[in-house]
Amino acid sequence: AGDVLDRFLTWVAGQGLTLYPAQEEAILELFAGHHVVLATPTGSGKSLVATALHFKALSEQSRSIYTAPIKALVNEKFFALCATFGPQRVGMQTGDATINPDAPICCCTAEVLANQALRRGDEVDAPYVVMDEFHYYGDRDRGMAWQVPLLALPATTFLLMSATLGNTAAIRERLTARTGRAVAEVSAVERPVPLTFEYRETPIHETVEALVESQRAPIYIVHFTQRDCADQAQALTSAKITDAEQKRALGKELTGVRLDTPYGKELSRFLRHGIGVHHAGLLPRYRRLVERLAQAGLLKVICGTDTLGVGVNIPIRTVLFSRLSKYDGDKVALLSVRDFLQIAGRAGRKGFDDAGWVVAQAPEHTIANKRAVAKVAEGNKRRVVKRAAPKGFVNWNEATFVRLTSQPPEPLESRFEITHGLLLQRLQHGIEHHERAGGYGAVIDLIRHAHDGDGAKRYHRRRAATLFRSLRGAGIITVARRPGRPTSDLRLASHLQHDFSLHTTLSLFLVSALAELDRDDPGYPLALLSLVESILENPQAVLYGQIRHAKDELIGRLKAEGVEYDERMARLEEVTYPKPNAEQIYTLFNRFAAHHPWVAGENIRPKGVAREMVEGLYTFPLYVRYLAIARAEGVLLRYLSQVYNCLRHTVPDVYKDDAVDEIVAYVRALLETADASLLEEWEEMQHPERRLHPEATPAAEPVSLNPHRNPRAFIARVRTELHRLVGALAERDYEEAATCLCPDEADPWDARRIEEALAPYFAEYGEILFTPAARRPHLTTLHENPPRRWRCTQTLLDPAGDGTWWLEAEIDLPDPALPENPILRLRRIGV
Repeated sequence: AGDVLDRFLTWVAGQGLTLYPAQEEAILELFAGHHVVLATPTGSGKSLVATALHFKALSEQSRSIYTAPIKALVNEKFFALCATFGPQRVGMQTGDATINPDAPICCCTAEVLANQALRRGDEVDAPYVVMDEFHYYGDRDRGMAWQVPLLALPATTFLLMSATLGNTAAIRERLTARTGRAVAEVSAVERPVPLTFEYRETPIHETVEALVESQRAPIYIVHFTQRDCADQAQALTSAKITDAEQKRALGKELTGVRLDTPYGKELSRFLRHGIGVHHAGLLPRYRRLVERLAQAGLLKVICGTDTLGVGVNIPIRTVLFSRLSKYDGDKVALLSVRDFLQIAGRAGRKGFDDAGWVVAQAPEHTIANKRAVAKVAEGNKRRVVKRAAPKGFVNWNEATFVRLTSQPPEPLESRFEITHGLLLQRLQHGIEHHERAGGYGAVIDLIRHAHDGDGAKRYHRRRAATLFRSLRGAGIITVARRPGRPTSDLRLASHLQHDFSLHTTLSLFLVSALAELDRDDPGYPLALLSLVESILENPQAVLYGQIRHAKDELIGRLKAEGVEYDERMARLEEVTYPKPNAEQIYTLFNRFAAHHPWVAGENIRPKGVAREMVEGLYTFPLYVRYLAIARAEGVLLRYLSQVYNCLRHTVPDVYKDDAVDEIVAYVRALLETADASLLEEWEEMQHPERRLHPEATPAAEPVSLNPHRNPRAFIARVRTELHRLVGALAERDYEEAATCLCPDEADPWDARRIEEALAPYFAEYGEILFTPAARRPHLTTLHENPPRRWRCTQTLLDPAGDGTWWLEAEIDLPDPALPENPILRLRRIGV
């Protein structure tokens, strides 16, 4: 061990690094065979300690595992470890991708390791485990995944790391009891970049101006809603943040940058004032643009959400809290010390700043009242008229701020729970390995070692027994008693051996429900899409947009009908977002749940976002404008990417016909024209070896949608644009029809020319039919005339069924990737 340690320290010196005392202590404890709880501030080099453990494992020809809470961090750590140890020694498992899974170093999410520990127990090859961001142990939804490995892998040496752990005495005591080895706590308070804390009672625009003037930018203003981010950015455009020279530099940097979505214009205005916006509602390409401008030192202020602590690559000198309370999922409450420190820790950049600042704003009404008192004292006002706090407001003051800055994080709470998934995982392992009571004894052992008190453990045992009986009642488990034997034999339903996973319950429902659909029903493709949408998380901002739009339409109709005000208000209360096929979906789900009782805690969520877009043939920007959700473009994009991934990889090919394939291609085309980066990110997760070996990947063409690389998606794009054009013609909305075309100076088609060309058609047939039959594939043709030119036609469906009128258009794409704007150049309308 001494020789291995010497070699590692020699390597560290060769990198030009000097170990901090806490790093040195942690490494020595690990090499002594102890578990380590590493609680040191952000930027103090915890990753180097993890590298030491990986090095130790490699030197012993053993395996080590690194876990993190989110896939993006696992991805980045995977590439970093590949650079350090060589790609042949590093693997990754995230659920999206598996690469080199038997490598001696494996990067994965905490849930992947927990799943393996439950399913395989001591068979998991994990002598050493690094659990990064270990404060997730206390997360109410995901904390179980951080506890399970500590319970199920007693032979493993653990390195548990976070900047905000708090008192871990109970966890250390339990880990020692479970493994029989000492746990060393290594902590440090001093940061490489010290922080200064300030409480401000000036309006936020004055605070920002003062911070910029005192050279404390870049400033990250923390908000707790996306709306507040955008509102604050707008308010700061009148503040003194950038000078003329800085604005010119920003204008030059933004030249040629695509800011062409509905929210792009607003974001462009913010950026030209030196103000960035950063939250999940933005398109990924916009978030990366903000990060790039910030890294170049061009942005003085970034208005963002509190996701700052996880994977946000923005240089920050000052963190400014706009408030010290937030909605925690149940109620509005003051920030926990842990949440506060996790965000505050991002201030001050190691290697760039000598110091960082953390500033908190007093409540707005407190600031206003202080100003009012000052004006009375100065004789400018006769009396003080104090502003009341908003209804439901949770107040904070300077004492709150001092407490948050001076106290340690709250103790981490155990989130242990017994679920059907956990029970089945352990029972499967026990049955396969002929354990006592078919693995039920292993469940009881897991409860015995859980980090809970005796009362909670009694509850867990009762819960396990209840769930076990429900599995027996559903026929999932059978119990065979043999004469003369003290224990019974358990048997598991055979299909579970193949398709059950702790994290795919709703996916199993989807596959089961698809078999119930009528493939001959003309509505089958849309019914399939509705099932897919029902298993995905709700994109709340988009659903609210659907509700607002429905209410606006309803109120207009009711007013036109002369409905009384009270009745109008009552009718509005009943409005919700579209839930196509909801009754059928609930029926299928209830039937599935009767035979799969572990879904009791799952939620099926019928909705129709992608379906509405498919039926209406919306482009991405058109749908954003239709629902007025410009500030939530990123939410819509992320949701559509989930729909696409589910259609591609969860729906079995046997359930896909040409119409379903066209929906898949249409959704992909939507993603490509809005922001190809999500698809690039997802495809990189599917094939991370491309980033490891870029020379093996053709560099001439981007990943974004290319007619030759993605012909089906290209055809879907062309058909979508043709159908939009036909839809506008059917409505005789010639202005809209003109917007569906690519401008062509050599052969321009404006609204008047289109109307004149169609006049003979309407004189003969009266209307253009725009029914599902009018969108059938055989009515569209597409032929390539190389290089990169295409001719397409679309037959118009008339009431007589003659089909003699059609549109002819050309497509000219000199660049590899498709533009967001229309690509059709109309050439003729006629017979």
